[in-house]
Amino acid sequence: MTMGTVFATGAAGGIGEATVARLLDDGYTVVAADISREGLDALARQHEGQPLHTIAADLTDEQAAREAVRTARREVGQIDRLVNLIGWFGTQPFVQEDSAYWRKTIAINFEALLYVTHEILPEMIERKRGKIVNVTSDAGKVGQSGEAVYSGTKGAVIAWSKSLARENARYGLNINCTAPGPTETALELAQDSDVIGRVIRVIPFRRFAKPAEQAAMISFLCGPDSDFITGQVFSVSGGLTMI
Repeated sequence: MTMGTVFATGAAGGIGEATVARLLDDGYTVVAADISREGLDALARQHEGQPLHTIAADLTDEQAAREAVRTARREVGQIDRLVNLIGWFGTQPFVQEDSAYWRKTIAINFEALLYVTHEILPEMIERKRGKIVNVTSDAGKVGQSGEAVYSGTKGAVIAWSKSLARENARYGLNINCTAPGPTETALELAQDSDVIGRVIRVIPFRRFAKPAEQAAMISFLCGPDSDFITGQVFSVSGGLTMI
């Protein structure tokens, strides 16, 4: 018996791949959406024979995002869970950034979530059942030098998620966030080794998280043990932030 269907955005990345694997193991049917067709094909090969559907789409384009959700409905029926993993960042001082970088960061980290969630939320409200997990960042809680606009978008996702949780608790919906700390993904590990070393030294556990450890929290928030939790932000950062 399936646990239901999860629509996961940004599913071909490091945490995304680990989350897809965990949710499939949990018994969900998973629809993985990502801009990378190549990444999705690799994911499909990895999970051949499992209830995984893939949709390649630029989720920063509103019509493409909405059509991706509609395609998922045609393929799998109702969507019971939404996991927004999509995200991107660069590292440089704010004064060195330009508006093209700002627009890209805002589009990926915030606008894409608005489009997908706006398309999925009404069916959850109608059924009075559903869970949404938005993957943010500790940078959205405490700020991060060199990631000012990224931190701003993640802070916006946190405030938006809390607002949605308040609006939709009356319908029995659970809407929460995870806030990963530094994690062993290609994007994180592409940083200068000196930067990585400095970060590790300030993490109490003295290491980056593994993608599977981030997926474990997402799994919990999708599952029945989180039924009385909403509007919360859970840091998975090895103690880097304790707020």
